[in-house]
Amino acid sequence: MADAPYLVALALVEKGGERALPLAGKSQSAAAVAALDPGEDGRTLALELLLRLWQGSDALPLRRAAGDPSLLLVEMPLEVMSEQLPILKARWIATGDTQALLASLEELVSRAWRITIARYEPLSFIAWP
Repeated sequence: MADAPYLVALALVEKGGERALPLAGKSQSAAAVAALDPGEDGRTLALELLLRLWQGSDALPLRRAAGDPSLLLVEMPLEVMSEQLPILKARWIATGDTQALLASLEELVSRAWRITIARYEPLSFIAWP
């Protein structure tokens, strides 16, 4: 399983006027890696992350920091997630350069999706970028 990509949900948000980039992740099975979209694992990660954000909004106002790509689901090797993602996160929180963060993510991930929902429709994954 060490070679399987890690699935990570991330949210680019401003909480009380300060940038935050909360994450939720899990390793993937071989079947999930072969699937067209992240399926139930992706839905579960998105729900967990959004519930954490929602619960945290009691103390501070919350807003998306990057428009549509503010909620992403990405596949990346475990090494990238543990070594490079924290650096990108810290850089974005310090500088607020959203375009640089998104460009760096685009280079590091094997696949990525924006997470969207429409009224009366189920959650959907749109290939990103």
